[in-house]
Amino acid sequence: MTYQVLARKWRPKSFRDMVGQSHVLKALTNALDQERLHHAYLFTGTRGVGKTTLARILAKCLNCDTGVSSTPCGICNACVAIDEGRFVDLIEVDAASRAKVEETRDLMDNVQYAPSIGRYKVYLIDEIHMFSNHSFNALLKTLEEPPPHVKFLLATTEPKKLPVTILSRCLQFNLSHLTNHQIAKQIEMILGQEKIDFDSESVELIARGATGSVRDALSLLDQAIAYGGGILEESQVRAMMGTISSADLNGLIQALIDADPESLLSTIESIALQNPDFDALLAELLSLLQKIAIIQVLPANSSNPIKDNSILVDFANAMNKEDTQLYYQIGMMGRKDIYFAPDVKSGFEMVMIRMLAFRPNTGNGPKFSKLKPKTSSEVVSKNSVTPILKQEAKENKTSIKKITSDNEWEKIIEQMELTGLVKELAENCVLKTHDNNRITLSLAPTQEHLMLNQNQKDRFEQTIQARFRKDVKLVILVEDSTNETPFETNARLKKEKQKAAENSLKNDPTVKSLMDTFDASIDQDSIQPQ
Repeated sequence: MTYQVLARKWRPKSFRDMVGQSHVLKALTNALDQERLHHAYLFTGTRGVGKTTLARILAKCLNCDTGVSSTPCGICNACVAIDEGRFVDLIEVDAASRAKVEETRDLMDNVQYAPSIGRYKVYLIDEIHMFSNHSFNALLKTLEEPPPHVKFLLATTEPKKLPVTILSRCLQFNLSHLTNHQIAKQIEMILGQEKIDFDSESVELIARGATGSVRDALSLLDQAIAYGGGILEESQVRAMMGTISSADLNGLIQALIDADPESLLSTIESIALQNPDFDALLAELLSLLQKIAIIQVLPANSSNPIKDNSILVDFANAMNKEDTQLYYQIGMMGRKDIYFAPDVKSGFEMVMIRMLAFRPNTGNGPKFSKLKPKTSSEVVSKNSVTPILKQEAKENKTSIKKITSDNEWEKIIEQMELTGLVKELAENCVLKTHDNNRITLSLAPTQEHLMLNQNQKDRFEQTIQARFRKDVKLVILVEDSTNETPFETNARLKKEKQKAAENSLKNDPTVKSLMDTFDASIDQDSIQPQ
């Protein structure tokens, strides 16, 4: 007996067999049951989401011997003939091979004839965007006012290539990508019916590899079953798809948890020997981090099936929520940059190293070096600086020159070379008081959100102590102040410079002459101060 591939064997034969697309099915079901039938339907979406299948089911609904309804019987002559592809009144057209205007005209000439055996003559035109402009023009009039016995079902993966004149004559239904969960459930159902042993990890790999397409998923499933000798195992599926083992992925996560760069780099070297797709590898790592993040936010007594994976649960317990989110964000950004690296392996390595390098130092941070960093005084001594410079460096650590004005505070911010949110916090503060052991700043209530992260304030205080003395305490009061913050000062100066540049350009004789001669105007957004 000839083997039938899974994608054809398990092609849905009714609306209830369809996976996903509930928004489309609801509209079609109601239209059929209430007999509010349009003459032209357009199904759009990427490959393998069910456009042509849905059109064939709709043809069955229209021509079933039991009558027009959303639930065709599936056993009458019309239903069986449509399923077997031999129903004479269902004319399937491949637009890619019949794009010439002469062929389209011949097709439209037969529209006027009544159906041979069915209730409706149904034209199913697949990949209609491949029609030429002349073919579209030949189709227009018939598509707008066809005979009552004719229905047009159009399908395309490129709706943007269709003329608006065609779109305006059809009811358009956009079929969406299927989720990995929907595809996995369908695969599990098929494997159960086919009596094939499988594990959930292999099903998940196939579902993720299908990228939203059921047909791609079933093609991969056929290949995986053949590769595994009639069973589905994670190791076999990974080998077939060219992805790395879960043990290697877990090794990367464990190296991040241990903050161990040597283990991390050795794991990457081991993975590189398998010639993996490093972008796909990073995507799998992000998928693991996402699952870990879900486990971390679930309550302890949750019955969510994701908690059945003991390894992920152990990872979730060993990692901070903040670290998980940080790793995920760095990985997401790294996927954008990985192909700009000299080679993808080094790009992947840099993403992983970045995860360690930006991890908050909580005492068990990255072990990048066992050498103690040299202090400023050691650097000065090694470079044999003159005694006067040594004395100045010493005084900078042992005495404080009091800050007496906001101008001095602004200069100190620049000298400290702050970055990110710490810099934003400093620039929005106003100096209130300063004595030998305390610097007190005022932060406007509108900027209080900058204080929500205690880590920012701690880093700010550490920078202040490095600039003055270790025993200096930083106090930030949330209150209104009449003085300008450095941020407000910079914004005001920038605005003044911009205004001066605009006035200078407007008063320039050459510019005035050009405006008068050509009746021109100045693009304000293009003016930049020098």
